[in-house]
Amino acid sequence: MRPPWCEIAVGGLTAVVGARATAGHLTPTWAPVPVALGWLAVLLTATDLARRRLPDALTLPAYPGVAALLGVAAWGGAGPGLVGRALAGAAVFGCAHALVHLAAPSAMGAGDVKLAGVLGAVLAAVDWAALLVAAFGANLLTALLGLLTPARCRDGPASSPGARAVPHGPGLLAATWLVAAFPGEAVFAGDRTSPW
Repeated sequence: MRPPWCEIAVGGLTAVVGARATAGHLTPTWAPVPVALGWLAVLLTATDLARRRLPDALTLPAYPGVAALLGVAAWGGAGPGLVGRALAGAAVFGCAHALVHLAAPSAMGAGDVKLAGVLGAVLAAVDWAALLVAAFGANLLTALLGLLTPARCRDGPASSPGARAVPHGPGLLAATWLVAAFPGEAVFAGDRTSPW
C-alpha cells in the first residue's frame, strides 16, 4: 500500500480508541492496548494482503510489547487475574491455530499461528468469551474478504502455488481489534471477569 493509506488507517483506529477512552468506555490503562494493536493490525494487514506473509520481524516483537501493555493494564487496576487469563489465552488461541495449521497447512500459514498467541493474550484479557467471538468474527471477515476480492487479485503475483487464496491474518487482526476497542459490546452480557 502506498502512503497515505496506512497512515490514515492508523490515525482512524487511534481516533476511535481516543474517543472511546475520552467518553469513559475504556480505562486509561487499557486504551494503549487497542492503540498498539491497531498500529500492528494495519502493518500486518498491508503486508499480508500484498505478500501473503506475516513476517517474524513484526509478529515476534509483538509478544513483549503486548505483555508490557497488559502488565500495565493489570497494574493499573485490572489486577493479576488479567495476566493469568492473558497467558492462558495466548496458549489456547495459539494451540488452536497450530492444530489447524498442522491439519491443513494450506488453510492457515505459520505466520497466522505465531500471531494467534499475541492476539489470544489480548482477547482473554478482555474475557474468555472474546476468544470465541474473535475466532468466529475472523472467519466471517476472511470469508467476506474472499467474496469481495476479485479472482484476479486472489490468484495474482502475491500468491504462490498452493497458497491460500485469501489471507486469514487481516480478519484475525480486525476481529481482535474490534473486541479490544469495544470490549463491553463484543462479549456476551452477564457476569464478566474483566474490568471493562
